Amino acid sequence: MDRDYLEHYREHGFAVVRGVFAAPEIVDLAAAFDRVYTEGLTHPASYRHGNVFFRIAEDDRLGRIVRFVQWPAYFEPVLDRFRREARMLAIVQPLVGDNLKQIINQMHWKPPGAESAEFGYHQDIRFRRPRSAYRQPETSYVQTGIAVDPHCRKTGAMRVYPGSHKLGELALPQSGRVMDRALAEDDLVRLGLDPARIVDLELEPGDVALWHLNLVHGSGPNCGAGARRFYLNGYVTAANCDRGEWTFRDGKPCPLGEPVLVHYEDLHQRPEPHYVD
Repeated sequence: MDRDYLEHYREHGFAVVRGVFAAPEIVDLAAAFDRVYTEGLTHPASYRHGNVFFRIAEDDRLGRIVRFVQWPAYFEPVLDRFRREARMLAIVQPLVGDNLKQIINQMHWKPPGAESAEFGYHQDIRFRRPRSAYRQPETSYVQTGIAVDPHCRKTGAMRVYPGSHKLGELALPQSGRVMDRALAEDDLVRLGLDPARIVDLELEPGDVALWHLNLVHGSGPNCGAGARRFYLNGYVTAANCDRGEWTFRDGKPCPLGEPVLVHYEDLHQRPEPHYVD
């Protein structure tokens, strides 16, 4: 593996490793996405069962769509396999080590023509709550995404602000859900950031992107003819995180067992299946 991506990540806050997964592997991953999406559409509203969470939304053009699913690896073996893949460890190990937990295991969809499938500009650090459970975030955490489909401006690619990870935690809008905000340049201008510096994170199927918790990023709607599916896994140095599922111990993959506390605060009080707002 060409390790130039590490220098790019440290300097710009993001990087891309090309061609990590071969076409037949992506076919398997795409099929898993389709199975989970079909299951998601059986739910009339957003649905939770333990750490597994289906975010269901209404799009003005398409009607009911699945925006994302959290922790599908509990029930879909293909997704579990990819999150614990040795190649994923090889990519993140130089940054965060080989004793790792996961705090993110998430599937994202942008169906073609989905006008509402946007994510406003944000930093992932905003979601690390309570902050006391997530230590040394600048050096202990890395987010990754596997492209299932071509990932470009037309299909609603991530848009990133290079170097913004060096600015610390910024006062981006905090009210409401990130997924309910449009990708607005005004959010950048209010912080003194130049929208002209934003770049598209362009990926081909099988590429792996990685980005820093403090990187300013977002994504627009899918105006293309094809889907934009993206598989996110966030890894953390285990010693610096009190939450999350073990993924690698001394470089060896760990299977999932009974769910542990990640983000769902009521995991042990209300683990049963239920619908949510």
